Amino acid sequence: MKKTLIYAVVCSLATTALISPDYTNAKIDNNKVASIENNIQSTPAGWQFVKLAFQLHVPKKGKALSQLIIDVPSPVAVSNDIDVLDDKGQKIKINISLESKRIIIDFPEPVTSSTTKLQINLNKVLQPILGSTSSYHLSGKVVGSDVEIPISEAQFSPF
Repeated sequence: MKKTLIYAVVCSLATTALISPDYTNAKIDNNKVASIENNIQSTPAGWQFVKLAFQLHVPKKGKALSQLIIDVPSPVAVSNDIDVLDDKGQKIKINISLESKRIIIDFPEPVTSSTTKLQINLNKVLQPILGSTSSYHLSGKVVGSDVEIPISEAQFSPF
């Protein structure tokens, strides 16, 4: 009997201790009926805007690159706010189209081997705060061909 009573008291105290005082507050004014005010602190939204950047090395021998295709992972949303810079940090003229989970970057002036690397900046990417690594699959097209050539994969961890 004593054990049951002690157990009941401990459970009651534990339950009382777990109730957060910030969850609800009762305000009592002698002139009004008691009211309840909710002060719930929610967790931050599970999404955030980030800037993702990666470099693509252009081979010294080979045809000029006319198009870069980036397949975006499913939990991520991208905008058309994208910059492509050459190895000197100068912006390259591009045309961007978004097709579902695919970014297509057309180069009006094909990228030749005189540019050794490209820096691609995806400026407004909405991605989950938690989760697994996001993998962006890259492929390209060269001048005179409509065949997509797999290039590489860029991986980004959540922040």
